[in-house]
Amino acid sequence: MKKKDERRRPRPPNFVRFVLVGILLALYIPLICVVVGAFRQTEGMGAFNWFKEVLQDETLLEALWNSIVVGFCASLGATVLGAGAAIAIHRGRFWGRPLLEILSYVSLVLPEIVFALALLSWFFVLNVSLGLSTVIMAHITFSISYVILTIGSRLASFDPSLDDAARDLGASEWQVLWKITIPILGPSLLASFLLSFLLSFDDFLITFFVNGVGSDTLPVKLYAFMKIGITPKLNALATMMWALTAVLLFVSFRSPAFKGTLKGDVE
Repeated sequence: MKKKDERRRPRPPNFVRFVLVGILLALYIPLICVVVGAFRQTEGMGAFNWFKEVLQDETLLEALWNSIVVGFCASLGATVLGAGAAIAIHRGRFWGRPLLEILSYVSLVLPEIVFALALLSWFFVLNVSLGLSTVIMAHITFSISYVILTIGSRLASFDPSLDDAARDLGASEWQVLWKITIPILGPSLLASFLLSFLLSFDDFLITFFVNGVGSDTLPVKLYAFMKIGITPKLNALATMMWALTAVLLFVSFRSPAFKGTLKGDVE
């Protein structure tokens, strides 16, 4: 029946296809230009020599390490805190729960520059020295909303009878959490971690405001080099960043995390 219904659906107008093609070209032509520029040959430099230059640059490697450390720590912290907040919002019965749910999505709608200024002002009030620690805390703050949204969508389709059955069998609240809830939320937790890592690794604006001396991440270092001028080396660096992001995004969508969440929502 589904196949017959799909066949009976009217075909979209041709201009819609042209609009779609135009949008895709506008999005990906600049990216293609960057990738092509990374393989541009100059005098004494082969097609892949620019990637070797990037890998031999200690400054860029240090910035890459900072991005990895910040991304991992921020993703882990945001996943743990966001999972706890999502469980409390969807299962808790306390005063102010609707307000907490609304505030948990603030970073999704708040302009990023306003969010960055607010974090910088808060660190200044607390007299916290800027560095990798402040970058990690800032990334945890804006990533939590995405974690709550991802895990909350799975909790919305969670069957509460599973918890009731576990309690009837004598399980405590902690046992229900660790043996029932957490394993079922496992795919969503993985998806939240990977999504938070991608957001942290690619973030520039917030990092630019809250990082200190010697704690530049790769996007910030890339921006600093772009002030001098765009070179094939920068294109190679941007290509490597894009490749890493694409691989992580591909793994995220191919993992059972998104598939399980989407199937749970449909069912």
